Amino acid sequence: MDGNRTGAGFLLALLLLVLMCLPVVAAKKEKRSVVRLETTEGVIRIALSDLTPKHRDNFLRLVADGFYDGVLFHRIIEDFMIQTGDPYSKQQECESLIGEGGPGYTIPAEIVFPDLFHVRGSVAAAREGDDVNPDFRSSGSQFYIVWGKRMKPAEMKKSIAYLEERGVELDRFMISDYQMYGGTPHLDGSYTVFGQVIEGLDVVEKIQALPTDDKDRPVADVRITRAVVEQVSSKCPKDVIK
Repeated sequence: MDGNRTGAGFLLALLLLVLMCLPVVAAKKEKRSVVRLETTEGVIRIALSDLTPKHRDNFLRLVADGFYDGVLFHRIIEDFMIQTGDPYSKQQECESLIGEGGPGYTIPAEIVFPDLFHVRGSVAAAREGDDVNPDFRSSGSQFYIVWGKRMKPAEMKKSIAYLEERGVELDRFMISDYQMYGGTPHLDGSYTVFGQVIEGLDVVEKIQALPTDDKDRPVADVRITRAVVEQVSSKCPKDVIK
């Protein structure tokens, strides 16, 4: 009798454990939208966040339409970031225009802080400066991939003080990530982060270290030869791409 009760108790505990784990398993199976950037320096894969649906859907549409095929990484700053997405850079008709182009529209900011922040490998939307863009609206196409330095204690302290003046507070986990992996914390709360590199961070590292001119343009062209939508999140509208 006692043995039966023990066995029944064990089975009940096992069932409860399985039920508790079901949401975790389901979460792991949830698909994120993934885009593959084939560049002249290698392949970079980016997972897009469902927390920023306007940026996610816009990016997927542009990729599916071939918008990014042939664009340059026109702005590179070592130990900081690499930037691309200007359609004028495909033809390079006028160098002074590189970095100013877009699809003809901007996107409302979707700053989801602290869930999304500027740790190394983050993908964020470029935008015009605060003086002409107080609402932090994003460029319709230009984006940057964060590299950033691994923050030393003194550097981290300075960034924390700067952010606190702007009403942005980093928690201890973010601080740990910035110190361990690197990033650009001073941009937190001001730019929309909408994705993360899941493969090809070594390619980003290679690109950000390339020689540049006095306008931060690489001396030798670095290009996205092709951008491909590999999968679409189940949370996207069914007609997000055609």
